[in-house]
Amino acid sequence: MGLVGLRAAPALALLLALTTQPALAAKPETSAVTAATIATEDGRLARVFFLDERRETALDPLAALSGSEDVDPQKLGRLFTDALDRDQLQSARTALAQIARINRNRLSPERQISYDTFLRDKREEVAFFRPDIRALTAVRPLTHFGGLHEDLPTLVSKGGGLPFENEADYASALKIDEVIPTVFDRAIARFRQGMASGVVESRLTVGNMIDQIDAILAQPIESSPFYSPVVAFPPSVPEADRPALRSRYAEMVRLKLYPAYQRLRGFLADEYMPTAREAVGISAMPGGAGLYRRLIEQKTTLPLDPDAIHRLGLAEVGRIQGEMDKVKLELGYTRPLRTFFDVLRTDPRFHPASAQQLAAGYAEVARKVDAQLPRFFDRKPRAGLLIAPYPAYRNKFEAGGSYSQGSSDGETPGTFFFNTYDLPSRFITSMTTLYLHEGVPGHHFQICLAQENATLPDFQRFGGSNAFVEGWALYAETLGYEMGLYKDPMQHWGTLDDEMLRAMRLVVDTGIHAKGWNREQAIDYMLANSGMGRTDAETEVDRYIAIPAQALAYKIGALTIQRLRREAEQQLGPKFDIRTFHSQVLGSGAIPLPVLEGKIRRWIAARR
Repeated sequence: MGLVGLRAAPALALLLALTTQPALAAKPETSAVTAATIATEDGRLARVFFLDERRETALDPLAALSGSEDVDPQKLGRLFTDALDRDQLQSARTALAQIARINRNRLSPERQISYDTFLRDKREEVAFFRPDIRALTAVRPLTHFGGLHEDLPTLVSKGGGLPFENEADYASALKIDEVIPTVFDRAIARFRQGMASGVVESRLTVGNMIDQIDAILAQPIESSPFYSPVVAFPPSVPEADRPALRSRYAEMVRLKLYPAYQRLRGFLADEYMPTAREAVGISAMPGGAGLYRRLIEQKTTLPLDPDAIHRLGLAEVGRIQGEMDKVKLELGYTRPLRTFFDVLRTDPRFHPASAQQLAAGYAEVARKVDAQLPRFFDRKPRAGLLIAPYPAYRNKFEAGGSYSQGSSDGETPGTFFFNTYDLPSRFITSMTTLYLHEGVPGHHFQICLAQENATLPDFQRFGGSNAFVEGWALYAETLGYEMGLYKDPMQHWGTLDDEMLRAMRLVVDTGIHAKGWNREQAIDYMLANSGMGRTDAETEVDRYIAIPAQALAYKIGALTIQRLRREAEQQLGPKFDIRTFHSQVLGSGAIPLPVLEGKIRRWIAARR
């Protein structure tokens, strides 16, 4: 069978051709530009980037928690305040004013890409600080997918973003902990503003947040992530000082952190839940339909219409089902596809018997992928990749797998997390495609190669377009065909099932947020059109409800990369080198899709 992942539905290819126009294209060169002029203009642009990064870092309340700078509790205490919003907006406006003084035509090709990416990013920032947009977003400061209440235990735990190398580090971390109650109180104040204006979260999302807080509070203090820094100490902390530190951390958790979580939980359950909306779609909020269109463009970097995305998703679902019918026969089943989905959910043949089976299976996939990498890539990250299960306190609310990046110096490896919660709902068929997506050569390659490339500006190294990040990871799954990993019908089924998931996301996300679908409609659609288990379907749908439009980026991004590869293959013929193509795609970080398209077409022209 051919490369299923490289064939786009004609309707979707047409949509992308109509909407993916190279943005911010360079004006025709009108005069000769010397190397010295380029160096000077590149330097001026670098200065704009440097000043912006300095302002943004100073305004980033979570920078300390990510380990990027010294701990500043006062900065963290500005989170969820209007003053911080005003300062961040002014910073973005300043950046736009400064870059307007740069002559793009006098930049080197690499910095023209940086210029285009930076300009798009800053325009997007300013747009989302508009009062009408902030009235719909700022008043919903937390969700069950990525809220600070959920992320905080990991960020301040041993092995999180904060250093714990000496006594001063421990004291600094305690100062951060002391600010958290104030931050939660400010989040509650923002929620109350939304209650007054009628812009509130769904009851489903609120219930999930309450469940998350309950799971955090259920942990004994000595077993909680907040206490983990004092479970074991580095040699630099004197033995005589360790009991006092343990006592201070236990007191902090007992008297401040846990009460702050209890206060947040009480507000959500007693005050906010009765006002929360029953409908799960964002269009049920005042102004929600317009916000959804803005979110689509933000997440995909393309101005796509929700109805068009919905139709294209339906077309992709139909195409993939045709491929599934063929693989189903290879697996020995002749009954209808929808019946086979039910067999998949219940037949032990398709499910792991233990967490150890999953761990061993992913290790074997990793070995097979590593053997194939030289055919497809001319370089790989310095950072290694660990394979590990989710921590128990997280796994109930996570998808089947995810990636946590390593350090930019390559010393700390990235981690591919897999889910061992509710094992009967997990599938061994999806192991290959999931590893290719979350691990190698998906997120691990893309993220680490970018952040290890010191020639890129920091916003390209460490940030970037969600459509690129997820689009590359989905594209990476399709490389399993060329690697020979899907010759096994079990794993071939798994990659089709995962591709089906991304196609269904186009249907379900737009169904929820533009067509008024409820949660059960969305879950039923996913169960009727794939072999995924109910637990996974529920987790997926709850995620789409919490973060509208984010799930659209996968398929849109992947189809863009696939289309650009086809163009390169067709136009370059024998000159096409897949390793060089991949280097071109990954070489500038996670840039917006229109900027990527412009870059690849210039590369094709140069190679010709």
